[in-house]
Amino acid sequence: MSRQKSWLLVLILGAFLISGCAPLVVGGAVVSATSGTYYYINGELKTDYYSPFDTVWSACEKTIADMRGVDVDPIKELGTGTISAMIESEKVNFAIHYKAKNVTSVAIRVGLVGNKLSSQLLHDKISENLAKK
Repeated sequence: MSRQKSWLLVLILGAFLISGCAPLVVGGAVVSATSGTYYYINGELKTDYYSPFDTVWSACEKTIADMRGVDVDPIKELGTGTISAMIESEKVNFAIHYKAKNVTSVAIRVGLVGNKLSSQLLHDKISENLAKK
């Protein structure tokens, strides 16, 4: 009987592992992978854009302007930068990092603890702005 219970447990665990989109707790940090290449980690929604750093930086700035961001504070260095702004009374932080020749990583945090839906909206706007170029 215990052998049957062991197999049942293995099957259930296997089903959870291959079902996708299941949150995973790693050292107190919640990690969730969504469809595509978006990762929601500790309140930040991260993804890679297959465009040069300066092009992605411009798309992020345009996104903030389109969303009527105020108190914009861009800090751009070689291959990395952050943009902080207030959008609709929420503090928004963009962290932009060069990864490879035409690969740039962008992490967005909305609010103090993060808002996945708002961050996804901003990523969608960045994608739209990149498609226009």
